[in-house]
Amino acid sequence: MLLYSSQGCAHCRQAKAFLDARGIAYSELDVGRSAKARKALERLGARAVPTILVGDQRLDGFSERAFLAAYKRQSDS
Repeated sequence: MLLYSSQGCAHCRQAKAFLDARGIAYSELDVGRSAKARKALERLGARAVPTILVGDQRLDGFSERAFLAAYKRQSDS
């Protein structure tokens, strides 16, 4: 799982807190601190953070419901 975020993003903090509280492992790329991360996010066609990659699924923004559905689909594969 990969989380594109930025330091000042409240929704990013919410996503990280949600994942951390559930013990869900993820890698984080901070687009505010890394030009490489910013370019990778642009290549995905995403325009904002948080953007979360769950397997081959991309979630733009953060919703517990959408994340859990994507996570379940990934786990079932």
